[in-house]
Amino acid sequence: MRGRVLIVAGSDSGGGAGIQADIKTVTALGGFAATAVTALTAQDTTAVHDVFGVPPAFIARQMEVVLADIGADAIKTGMLHTAAVIGSVAGVLEKSAPDTPLVVDPVMFAKGGARLLDPAAEQTLRERLLPRATVITPNVPEAEVLLGRTIDTPEALEPAARALLALGPRGVLLKGGRLAGAVVTDVLATTAGVSRYDSPRIATRNVHGTGCTLASAVAAGLARGLALEAAVARARAFVQAAIRTAPGLGAGHGPLNHALREGPDGSFE
Repeated sequence: MRGRVLIVAGSDSGGGAGIQADIKTVTALGGFAATAVTALTAQDTTAVHDVFGVPPAFIARQMEVVLADIGADAIKTGMLHTAAVIGSVAGVLEKSAPDTPLVVDPVMFAKGGARLLDPAAEQTLRERLLPRATVITPNVPEAEVLLGRTIDTPEALEPAARALLALGPRGVLLKGGRLAGAVVTDVLATTAGVSRYDSPRIATRNVHGTGCTLASAVAAGLARGLALEAAVARARAFVQAAIRTAPGLGAGHGPLNHALREGPDGSFE
């Protein structure tokens, strides 16, 4: 077991996304997952039916005790649904983990379209959390909200990623899976430059939790000491294999197969 990852995110009762997907991913990639639960959701593959938020002070308490006792080699944030939650999480990071690699998945919408971030919290996210991040992992709709502009082609991804980089994170992994086309393009922007990743689109409905899984896989890589570019490449390979071998559960967007193991050549099966 290599790398301790503290996951700060919401629970998905269906097990396909949220903290359940995060734990499975980190474990599959050889790390140790600890958690601070930010919200409970009544959720399945078709929709988010209800949300019950955890008080911000208790979210902070979960983080504090884990960091004090177990520690973390990387931290990943997911669903932080209000400004108060974001402020509480940011306060713990500033005090207890100022130098720990941080992966911020700016979760705003569920796969079915449900809003998971209070619009009033968007500015707090920009000001308190994004500048602390080693890398942020928005999809196209989330990037559009953060930038206030439309991203409608793969060619628009690179300038958008550079614009997101100006918000303060050290890296931006902008995911292009929501754009149409036979090829899925992701873009990684850092101060050193931009890398583009192209993959054939997998024709499937089983994509529930892909964003959570990718961000946690990146965090697992950072926790074991990989450079950001290597962590992203490994995470993308894991997600693609998890989509290809998805179990086909549920009536909506089905969950991925997180029960994968890494081979000596870096492939997953």
